[in-house]
Amino acid sequence: MPSDFATVEAKVIAGERLDRADARVLISHPDLTQLGALADLVRRRLHPEPIVSYVVGRNINYTNVCWVQCGFCAFYRRPDDKTGEAYTLAQEELHAKVEELLAVGEPEGQVELLLQGGLNPKLKIDWYEDVFRDLRAKYPRAWLHALSVTEILYIAKISGLSVRETIARLKAAGLGSIPGAGAELLDDEVRARVAPHKEMTAEWLDTMRIAHELGLRTSATMMYGVGEPLEARLNHLFALRDLQDETGGFSAFIAWNFQPEATPLGESLGYAKTSGYDYLRTIATARLVLDNFANLQASWVTQGPKIAQISLRFGVNDFGSTMLEENVVSAAGTDFTDDLPLSEMTRLIEDAGYEARRRTTLYDWV
Repeated sequence: MPSDFATVEAKVIAGERLDRADARVLISHPDLTQLGALADLVRRRLHPEPIVSYVVGRNINYTNVCWVQCGFCAFYRRPDDKTGEAYTLAQEELHAKVEELLAVGEPEGQVELLLQGGLNPKLKIDWYEDVFRDLRAKYPRAWLHALSVTEILYIAKISGLSVRETIARLKAAGLGSIPGAGAELLDDEVRARVAPHKEMTAEWLDTMRIAHELGLRTSATMMYGVGEPLEARLNHLFALRDLQDETGGFSAFIAWNFQPEATPLGESLGYAKTSGYDYLRTIATARLVLDNFANLQASWVTQGPKIAQISLRFGVNDFGSTMLEENVVSAAGTDFTDDLPLSEMTRLIEDAGYEARRRTTLYDWV
């Protein structure tokens, strides 16, 4: 007998694990209020205290040089760029950005340094080791939440190392955790269409598996809205759930929609951007499917602070980072990439009926 919403609702209330048929009902359910209430029930089970967390952090894109040419990206510049817009940050520039971050908010406690860039053929593993060691020695408060699966795979390739050796060396140099960026959609048909030069699903998952085995926590992300069927989003969620069952290494899940402006893929799709309704439906479904993920993070940088605020009633328990700097989605034309002042972030959380509380990257309280 096919699942319907009442059947799925009964399973959630009883604390039973949802299957693929249940997830199909959720992600296509037209009543957003019902879906949100169910996701909020699960969120309150996992986090019974009315607290929404956040982290003081900065996103530093250390280079925009990249040869992959993903159809959804407007940030990269080719290695043979002639425009003068290609860059790799010098050590002094990195230091200045970290010092600006340390000056934000409270004067004590860990801050998050989200360090990511393109696939620059001039940067082998010794470059990253030098940068990581330098930053950790000079700024012990700055936690390196750095790189992505795609960057790690490329560093391993051009350095003549295995993925395991690469991650182990980066960890020894100071890498604290790995963001989920680069996941896009864990569906090979979609990946082959939007980023044919990047790793396929199995390789992304295996890299995360190795990181978890080596003792590194990671986050998991999903970028949707690239003309995919809803089934592709479910493929993504169930792939993450299966790996989390195996390793327990994911600290949080974050979803956002493709930002089409100024991108080749956006042009081919007519620059169609999915709606806030679709975001709330997708994140609520994720909260219900990902029963082994403790934390779901809002994406105010792509959805805007108001939709992010509403998402706190759709399964989200974390408001993310103060994001002192953002360059990648802003290059694609999104309107919400100015840094969100800490005072405004806490106001949005408190106006929604929660206490705002600062955390570390690994979700310990500061």
